[in-house]
Amino acid sequence: MSAAGLNDAALAARLAEIAGGLLMDVRASGMFDGKALGKAGDATANQFLCHALRHLRPDDGLLSEEEKDNPDRLGKSRVWIVDPVDGTREYGEERADWAVHVALAVDGVASIGAVALPGLDGGLVLRSDQPRSHAPTAERPRFVVSRTRPAAEAQAIAAALGGELVPMGSAGAKAMAVVLGQAEVYLHSGGQYEWDSCAPVAVARGHGLHCSRIDGSPLIYNQADSYMPDLLICRQELSHKVLEALRQL
Repeated sequence: MSAAGLNDAALAARLAEIAGGLLMDVRASGMFDGKALGKAGDATANQFLCHALRHLRPDDGLLSEEEKDNPDRLGKSRVWIVDPVDGTREYGEERADWAVHVALAVDGVASIGAVALPGLDGGLVLRSDQPRSHAPTAERPRFVVSRTRPAAEAQAIAAALGGELVPMGSAGAKAMAVVLGQAEVYLHSGGQYEWDSCAPVAVARGHGLHCSRIDGSPLIYNQADSYMPDLLICRQELSHKVLEALRQL
């Protein structure tokens, strides 16, 4: 099937996969390292993703971390929200915990998405329309947190629930760790932007996970201000405990 014939979910997954491959090629070229590698990867993946979406979905809006924002998106029901390299630092350091995010928000809801994890052996693309079976919840809930700036709230809630902290790189890698059963909770309170969470939230929702702000309110996308202060992705069976513990902080 040609790209023009792909449905939205298949398109998101294919774009994330191709962008991931391009990023691995840029990294393997040996032309760049460190911050220069991050900039080269961002620019390469962004050019591909934005060009492809404007070509294949010309009537939809588009929001990318690496593009100047076009306010015309605010008048559209369907808006693609992409992060060409989520975890630029990890990508530049040649780590595995970075991701490519491609999502479609419909009427403000993270409806369809794909998150590619190209740095893993063989690569992996997780999709909102192809949920995987869940592993059993760990007896001690595992909280994925920033490896450099773990959120105080996450540390406090993990302590309150007898959990443990699992340091990890990008937002997408953390969210997909919950999807893959490698952790139970991703609680972030240090501020992000819509492109950091839209695709991970779409994939997590497709896998039946709880997704909300840390006060329990809905996550709303395609806003004039793309800043999003906080995020909670966790197993449904833990959501009440986590939200109640947050209220008591």
